[in-house]
Amino acid sequence: MVKLRDRNFVISTVVTIVAIIASVAVSGFLNSRPDKVDVAITGTAGVVVLDRANELGAEKDVSFTGHAVADRAAVEQQVRDGAVDVGLVAAEPDGWQLIGKTAENDDATTYITAAAQQLALQRNAAAAGVTMDELAQGAGVDYTLLEKNAIDPGLAKIVAFVFAFLFYLASLLFGMSIAQSVIEEKQNRIVEILASAIPLRQLLIGKVVGNAVLAFGQLVLFVVAGLGGLVFLGKADQLGRIAGAAGWFIVFFVVGFLALASLWAVAGSLSTRSEDLQSTSTPLSMLIMIVLFAGIFLSGTARVIASYVPITSIIAMPSRLAEGTAAWWEPLIALALMAAATYAIVIVAEKIYRRSLMQTQGRLTLRQALALED
Repeated sequence: MVKLRDRNFVISTVVTIVAIIASVAVSGFLNSRPDKVDVAITGTAGVVVLDRANELGAEKDVSFTGHAVADRAAVEQQVRDGAVDVGLVAAEPDGWQLIGKTAENDDATTYITAAAQQLALQRNAAAAGVTMDELAQGAGVDYTLLEKNAIDPGLAKIVAFVFAFLFYLASLLFGMSIAQSVIEEKQNRIVEILASAIPLRQLLIGKVVGNAVLAFGQLVLFVVAGLGGLVFLGKADQLGRIAGAAGWFIVFFVVGFLALASLWAVAGSLSTRSEDLQSTSTPLSMLIMIVLFAGIFLSGTARVIASYVPITSIIAMPSRLAEGTAAWWEPLIALALMAAATYAIVIVAEKIYRRSLMQTQGRLTLRQALALED
């Protein structure tokens, strides 16, 4: 309850939600902006090609603007100077050549090439005395999707990155909060008063469960904001699978966070000053970074294996569910493994926490803490 009334916590939560909504809005704005390509051309034939390219690109908001110049040398100079994006010149025999500076322009390659081919087919059809339909007979291609509800691969990568980022953000923010609160209680000797009133085991449970509930609530708000952004971007058709993967991510995170929170409490109990926390929390921070990078960069068999490894499965398994590469029973097995590992970690962490919490003489190591008597 104190955390919920903390102004910094509330502001950071609101700012993060606004950032998610803003990023989605900016992404939607950038995707909706028309692509404009400036093209240097020579002669009227180039104008005809660009007119047809504009017709083909209209559906995707791609437009081409022609800039007439004297000859090929002038076209090349315009491209070198950056005055235009690409050049278009006639090439023998009766063809065209696109000229770029350092890389190909995808829009020009796609639509200007298609426009030139269509115009050439029309001329050839007229010369042969046939219609375009007759000339194109037998060339139709239909596209059948075997998995119509599958998520777009690019969107799946974005979802995996978002899962990894949210895991990293929540783990560090709430974890550091737990560790700092333990250190403050040791420094102020409040822990001695608390220890006389309640068992230390209950004190640890309160910290872990309380912060897990806060992390759960915050993640739900972030996920809802992100899913709302998908609707805004016109991705509502893929909302079902992403929402399912996001639900699994929250479940995996909450179960895994119980273990991480216990370890953060241990990091705080091993310290006597805030300055000690950097040393005692380094292994845990490294673990979180490893999970972050594994969730973003692992692929193929490595990702499948990671989706069953406790902690890394927080990101890897929901990401596979978003991609559609995991069967329905796989998250159940991975979650069971996570729960078993969490139980074992909490038992060990609770023992270290109880033995080191009342020690205020100096920073302890794990070996020293385990050697202490209960």
